[in-house]
Amino acid sequence: MKSRAIREMTDEEILNALEDQKEALFNLRFQKASGQLEDLSAPRRTKRTIARLKTVLHERQLAKQAAHKEASNG
Repeated sequence: MKSRAIREMTDEEILNALEDQKEALFNLRFQKASGQLEDLSAPRRTKRTIARLKTVLHERQLAKQAAHKEASNG
């Protein structure tokens, strides 16, 4: 999932995608442990997607805090 696509999502959609990706990573770990994992780069891609989702959420939280702080000071 690209950052551009993530930025177009709402906060709720990002949270849902984050849950889905965490579940996917959990399943990939089990596949790896049992020797059934065919695409060895899938866990890495999933971790990076999780990081992108968390980064966009964090950026939005910081923007909201900055706007709130600016409104209360102004």
